[in-house]
Order: sequence, then C-alpha cells, then structure tokens
Amino acid sequence: MKRVLIIGATSAIATACARRWATQGSEFFLVGRNLEKLQQTAADLEGRGAKATTVHAMDATDTGAHAAMLESCIGAMRQVDIALIAHGTLPDQQQCEQDPAVALQEFSNNGTSVIALLTLLSNHFETQRCGTLAVISSVAGDRGRPSNYLYGAAKAAVSTFCEGLRARMFKVGVHVITIKPGFVDTPMTQGLKLPKALVAQPEQVAKRIAEGIDRKKDVLYAPGFWSLIMLIIRSIPRSVFKRINL
Repeated sequence: MKRVLIIGATSAIATACARRWATQGSEFFLVGRNLEKLQQTAADLEGRGAKATTVHAMDATDTGAHAAMLESCIGAMRQVDIALIAHGTLPDQQQCEQDPAVALQEFSNNGTSVIALLTLLSNHFETQRCGTLAVISSVAGDRGRPSNYLYGAAKAAVSTFCEGLRARMFKVGVHVITIKPGFVDTPMTQGLKLPKALVAQPEQVAKRIAEGIDRKKDVLYAPGFWSLIMLIIRSIPRSVFKRINL
C-alpha cells in the first residue's frame, strides 16, 4: 500500500497514475485548484480500490499556501511514499512574447511553483529518509524551440533543479525521478495540430511512470521513443537549428 501525494491531481496524466495505484489499495492526498473536480477524482479512486482519499484545494502558484498543504498531508497520511508533482499549463508562446506579465505568470505555473514545492517537500523527505519525489517536466525542456521556448525554459529549469536535487537526496535514501512526456492526448493539447503517430494516451504514460518509479529510474521519457527524438534534436548544430522551425 502506497501513501501518495499528488499535486495537480485532476490532470489527465496524474489521474491515470492514481487509478493504477488505487487498484493496489493506496492512500491519497489530492491537491488541485478545483475542489469539485478533486472530489470527483477522489470518488473515482475510492471506487477503484483506494484505501482512503483526502482532498485539498490549492493554487500551486500560491507558494505561501504550500506549507499548510504539506502539514495537512502529513496529518492525514503520517508519511508520504510518493509525491507526484503534475500541475502545469501550456502557454501561448505569442502572448508570452508580447506581455512580460503573461511570460512571468506562465514561468511560475510551470517552473518556479514546482521548484518551491520541491524545496519544501525535499526537506520533509530528507527527514523521512525514504520515498520518491516524482516530477513531471517535459521533453520541451531539452532544447529551446521557437514554438514554445517560454514553456521549454520553465521545464528546463525544473529538470536541472531535479538533477541537483537527485544527487542531494540520493545520499539520504530518497529517490528523485524526472519525467519527460512528449505529446499526450490531454485537454491541455486539444486543438493543437500534432502528428498522431507521436501522441500517447495518458494511460500509456501512467504505466511508464509507475514502472519508472518502481525501478528507481532517474530520468524517464514517456513514451520511451522520445529519448531518441530529443537526442537527435539536441544534436542539431546551432547554426542549423536557428534556421528551422520546431
């Protein structure tokens, strides 16, 4: 039985992960902005075998609310075996280019809010000396592409932060896994013109995440073929890369 904290619990990937863990009789502390959706998710998980669920409404960008959330989580579950950070938004790159306020808000949604949560959680996990911090980053963080470089920059910050955090937490018995999904069929990507062959279902990604956590993977591309795709993209010389549109 796992005790699982999920931040961004109503997202498609997080829900798919939770459903897998629910069948194992896991206990959940679900965090998200929309209380009604959280309650619906909790009822769904209990129907699938979850031992217990607690919901907590919070905007992840409100860093002042993080400590109270964690305190409530520990009070409900006593210990956290897995903390999955899964919140985020897919910004409009053109809006970010035109409005610094939008750019900074989106960077907070996808970058600084995650770093703030990880800073708080890692200190607790260091005291526990066990558990897994699982963080959903993105393949977009592997290289700054003109089509979404604000989002990519935020995810690159998260991935780099996790790399350093992983080395720190390894020494106290805590696992940190950076999850890098590619295109996933979720509400966040609806309306985007994406190559169908590269679009995964949330359930596929969730299966890979659950297995990656169990195997203590450090960095996990989901699906796995994105590792090769991003290797190729990272290998393109800068003199060529700046001339193409990706």
